[in-house]
Amino acid sequence: QGQLVESGGGLVQPGGSLRLSCAASGSISSIEVMGWYRQAPGKQRESVASIIISGGNINYVDSVKGRFTISRDNAKNTVYLQMNSLKPDDTAVYYCYAHTLIAGTWKNVYWGQGTQVTVSS
Repeated sequence: QGQLVESGGGLVQPGGSLRLSCAASGSISSIEVMGWYRQAPGKQRESVASIIISGGNINYVDSVKGRFTISRDNAKNTVYLQMNSLKPDDTAVYYCYAHTLIAGTWKNVYWGQGTQVTVSS
């Protein structure tokens, strides 16, 4: 049973920082990409950041460029999202995901349970 365990959310003032982590269990094989989506009430789900596990290629949504940094620790099967200069508009539930690629075909998607990030004074 594959699992993603994420943590690191919380309440922070504007301009503050948080670091999210997402650990994939070893039973999940062939992970190609991991990252985070976020969901705020009344808004569509938005891809925030992603990283290719093998090669390290990274993508960010424009609104977080220069403020967020995604990284990976392959030895721990873990990815991190360092969030700096947080804004109220960053408030959302952040969901980690892992997507597998087998024989050139996208296969399974695994999701964390979400962690709440609230940016407020």
